[in-house]
Amino acid sequence: MTPLERAFRGAKSDARLYALGVFSVAVAFVCLAAALLVVVNVNELYERWGDTGRASVFLRTDTPAAQVTALEQALRRTPGVVKVRYVSSDEARKGLAGNGRDPLLDALPLEAFPASLELELERGITAQRITELKQQLGALPAVDAVETYEAWSERLRALLSGGVAAALLLAVVVLAAVMSVVSSTLRLSLERRRIEVEVLKLVGATDAYVRRPFVLEGAAQGAMGSVLALALLGVLFAIVRSEADPALFTLLGLEPRFLPWYAAVGLLVLGSLLGAASARIGLRKLLEV
Repeated sequence: MTPLERAFRGAKSDARLYALGVFSVAVAFVCLAAALLVVVNVNELYERWGDTGRASVFLRTDTPAAQVTALEQALRRTPGVVKVRYVSSDEARKGLAGNGRDPLLDALPLEAFPASLELELERGITAQRITELKQQLGALPAVDAVETYEAWSERLRALLSGGVAAALLLAVVVLAAVMSVVSSTLRLSLERRRIEVEVLKLVGATDAYVRRPFVLEGAAQGAMGSVLALALLGVLFAIVRSEADPALFTLLGLEPRFLPWYAAVGLLVLGSLLGAASARIGLRKLLEV
């Protein structure tokens, strides 16, 4: 009988015990996956709004077209400015309102969406230079306001750093929880199959041969726990997203996303490796007795 067949038979005989173990692993992985989900979406938000290499120059509604053109040309020649793009009030409305996705924003008058000049700044531009540019532009009569997104960027950076730290802490907690659950489950399973193990060792089976199906069972338990965690988190994500106000997503300029495929695969691999390692470490002393 192959180790895989022995592992399947052992798991089948202790189905309730393994089901409880898989659920316990899933609970631990839900916490880690939820933290990763927050980090992924905050990172998307940071990439969307956290780049200080951009600025928005909002224009007054009564600014003549010739004056806007002159300002645009002057900005193109300004040191530190790489690109200038004019966004009309109608374009700003379509970009923010999402072409009818939000009736509340669609009902607002066109004056609520001021025209602007979107600036792309040089990489590595200093904060002092950005401040000087903001002051110079703000003094112009055609300019209503200037937004450089520096404060917003710092808040997002702090939030992203906190999310990464929380995810790392949860990873340590999950590591301990998974190792404890899988080790305990397999130790109980080993005790139930003590007679079978003793017979195998009497006929010359090595500890590695006896341990191998348990390692496979641990890997399967960790993998199934991570898959169940992803499924549970997916259901919770769908519920929260359906109940959230679409205007919030429109305001942020992006839709919340679930974990990317590589993160899901990484959790699956992590669960398998933790389960296998827990089984190997947890059963070492018992098999040597």
